Order: sequence, then structure tokens, then C-alpha cells
Amino acid sequence: MDTILSTLLIFWALIIISYILIQRGLGVLGEVVRGLTMFMLEKALGPGSDLVEGRKGSGSKIWIIQGTIWLFVSATLTFIGLWLGHDPIALHSLEAWGYNALSSELFYAGKFAALFGAVGMFIIGSGLHILPSLLEVDLASEKNAVLTSFLWTISVIILIIGSQSSEILGLDIILIGTAVNLLVATAITANQLLTKANSDVSLATPGWLIIFGLIGSPIAIISILVSGAYDEGIGQWLAYHLFGATFWFSSIAGIALYSASYGSGNALWSRTVAGVVIFGTLFTINPLGDVHPIMAVDMLGLSTAELVITNQDNVIGSFLMALAIIPIIALSSNILITLRGTDTFVENPDSAGIPEINFGAWMLLPLGIGSLFIQTDYLSGVNELTGISNIIQLMTIWTVFIPLTLGAALQVLPAASGRYPLSQNRARMAFWMLSGGAILGLVLTLISDITDLALAEALVEDPSTLSQTMRKSGSVIFYGTVLGAIFHATNIVSGLYRGDKVNSQVSISETTFAPTSYPLTSSTSIRKILASGAVLDTEVVPTFESNESGKPTPLHTEEE
Repeated sequence: MDTILSTLLIFWALIIISYILIQRGLGVLGEVVRGLTMFMLEKALGPGSDLVEGRKGSGSKIWIIQGTIWLFVSATLTFIGLWLGHDPIALHSLEAWGYNALSSELFYAGKFAALFGAVGMFIIGSGLHILPSLLEVDLASEKNAVLTSFLWTISVIILIIGSQSSEILGLDIILIGTAVNLLVATAITANQLLTKANSDVSLATPGWLIIFGLIGSPIAIISILVSGAYDEGIGQWLAYHLFGATFWFSSIAGIALYSASYGSGNALWSRTVAGVVIFGTLFTINPLGDVHPIMAVDMLGLSTAELVITNQDNVIGSFLMALAIIPIIALSSNILITLRGTDTFVENPDSAGIPEINFGAWMLLPLGIGSLFIQTDYLSGVNELTGISNIIQLMTIWTVFIPLTLGAALQVLPAASGRYPLSQNRARMAFWMLSGGAILGLVLTLISDITDLALAEALVEDPSTLSQTMRKSGSVIFYGTVLGAIFHATNIVSGLYRGDKVNSQVSISETTFAPTSYPLTSSTSIRKILASGAVLDTEVVPTFESNESGKPTPLHTEEE
């Protein structure tokens, strides 16, 4: 049996076992484990637990606020990386301080800041509010959620330092950052699972996506270690994409589906399609990401191995990546149709978060298909498209991951903090600057990369003036993303103190995961009613129609 299939069988088995344990509990050991977990989350912290108040929603709020700061940092690092792509000596003065800034290294640092800083903190922060809301209970430990947010920020700082200098005083810096990151992730996972154990409410689909996102990454690591594929190129490539499918894609899908329904006031278009997202995410290979698994290799402290792939691994990998387009289509369509269920997006375009979610859902499908072509080209050994892999990954981060997670965070934050962002006009301006700068700037850079590849294939030695112009224009336009990040950060932070107060908290029973009524205008089937998200308590309301011909509406009912 080849590497990909053997590793995935272990991964799938562990996922199924984990699901059964979460659903059924641990029997008589459940209470012991629950008490021990609660002790580790709070009492074991000692005096540290007394530093924070642990007010309801404080954990979610502090994670999202720190995520907005990392959004600005990641945008700045990516912008500088783009600029150095056409002007390598722009920061040569820093060499006097012993730092030689390189475009590739700044891109690497920007990815750590974006994925683990901005996107990661938005995912966890939103999940800390969404999961307890779906389960109708309080978070198990708000104090632990608040304290671990600062430790996560420290881990991101260490990862960024390691991206510039991988070894300091003989220590592997990225591996240290990974260890701190895993410690925080373990605490967050335990906190969320304990919250699930404290509730008797059936968990909705977005909640399961969040849980699988949390438990999927450690299960992926265990699967790679057990299969022995960690020192093989194909095993490292698979580990990278399993991480992407769980913590990134699954978690983002969960918070995006919840926020699309909660923010728009519409029922999820289809719970069946949402279930396809879960199944497809876990049982396929997500193609999003770079072709080189350097990030996963560095974080696990491994030595990079050359990709040697058998024909069977190539067929299985390509087939499972092609199947992954199904959950990508399912997620995109479910979000978009949910947002347009009753023209909510058209009637309320200024709602902070909804435009970001809409934009991310639109960009998901084309970038998913583009990533599929690049990954299959890499697995087959042709390597004609690997030159544009980095820019496609940047486009995925800045036009899919960040819009979806930022939009979800903007929907969650008012409920967690009790106040709305300061200005809807500023939020709208920030959206256009961030999304417009990202899509236009990176598309121009993509055109430049494609031009360079075409010239290299044609053995043209002279550089293209058009390519350089495109690259310069792309970096200048991407600066709008930096400004958009600044506007979002100031708008959110100012809103915590001067924003309008949230007058009422909407309980999950009043949201549209389970609509309270279903208008019946014609004969239909129970299957269609259930597919709309209705439950046993949903009221079916007949809406009668008349076949009489219409007539002019009188303007006056009586003489004046």
C-alpha cells in the first residue's frame, strides 16, 4: 500500500473514533476527565487565572482584537515582500543593523503572520463565541481563553523571528514557536470540548466543522508519525494539506456558515449541502496552498525530503484533490445563496462582515480550481505551473481566508463585546480598500509571474518591461490592503469604547438555523421542508393565493 492511502486510512480511522468519543462520552471516566480538564484550564494556572476577570464573551473579544493587529502586521510584511520583488535594494540601509531583507523571507514571515496571527486568531476567537451559542451554554473557561490568547501571540512572534533566522544559539526557533502554538491549541481544544460536554443540545453543522478543525491537526500529525511518512517528500506534502483541510478550511467553513446565516437573518440554504462540506473536507485532499510544504516541514522540525512519488500515489492524490472541489463548491454556494435568501445583502449592504463573507465565497471556487491544476501539475512531475504557486497561495490567503474569517469576526464581535464597530461607513471603506487592493494587486503580480514563466520557457534572456511594470503596479495597489487593515483595526478598537450598544442578544433558538416558520404557498414534500432547515417545532404557515384577475388600486377610498 502506498504512502497517501495508508496515511489517510489512519487519519480517517482516528477521526471516526474521535467523533464517536465526542458524541457518546467516556462513560464512567467522563466525569473524572471533565474535572481534571477544568482543573488544568484554570486552577493549574495558579496566580495567572486571577489576572483576568473571565467575563462572558471576553475570550472571544480579546482573540479577535489581537487578530486585527496581526492583520495589519501581515499586510505590511506582504506589501514589503511585493515591493522588494521589483526593488531588491529598497531596504539596503537595514544591512547596517545586520539584517538583509529578502522578498522570499518577508513573504514567509507574512504568511506566518496572516495564517497564524490574523486568520488563526479570527478562527479561534469566533469559535469561542459560536460553539457555546450553538450549544446554549457558557464557555467552559473564559479565563483560560483570555490568557492563552497572549501566549498564542507570543508563538506567532517566535514563528516570524524563525522565518528570518531559523537557528539562534543552536536552537530551532520555528520548532519552539510550534511547541508554544500546540500548547495553546491543546488548551483551546480542551476548552471547546468541555463546553460541548456540558451541553445536551444537538450541535449544528457549523459547530461540528469548528470541532473537526480543532482536533484535525493533531490527528494529522499522529497519522503522519504512525505511518512513518514524515521523512518522505510525499508524506510531508500530505501533512501540509491535511493541516490545511482541518484547521484552516474546516474551521473557516464553520464560522463562515454560521455568520452568513446569523448576520443575514436567513436560514442556511441547505443543511444537506453543509453536511457535504464536512464529509468532503475530511475524506478528500484539499488542494489549497503552496506546492512546497516548507511551512509544515519547518514547524515539525523535519529535514526537507525530495518528492519521490509512485504512480499509484499520483493517481490517488490527484483523484482525491479533484473530489475536494465538491466541498469547495458546496461551501461557496451555501454561503452565497444563504446571503441572498431574502435579498438581505442587497437591502443591508452596510452590515459589517457581510460584504467580506460574500467576497470570500465568490473567490473560493476559482482559486480552488486554480490550486487543483497547480497541485496536480506538481504531483505529476511536469512542474510547469510551480512558478505561480506562491502568488496563488497569497491570493487564497488574502481573497478567501482573510475575508471569510474577518467577516465572521465582525459578525461575532458585537455579540461578544456588547458594542458595534464605530462606523459602518468606515467599515465599508475598509472593505473596498482591503479586498480591492488584494485582488487587483495580486492579479497584476500573477500576470507578471506568468509573463516571466513564458519568457523563460521561450529562452528569452532580456527581462520584460511589461512584467516589471505590472509587478510595480501590483505592489503599489496592494498598499490599499495595508490601509484597509488599519481602518478595520481602528474601527473595531474604537467601537469597543464609542460604538453603539447592542440592545438585545439574539438567542440561538431565534436564529435561522432552525426557522420558526415555513411559508407554504403550494403543495410540497416533507423532504423539501426539512431541507430548508426546518425542525419538528417549525410552524408551517399556509399562504393562500387568489386566481382572480387584478384591478387598479384606488388612490382614494372616499371623496374629499
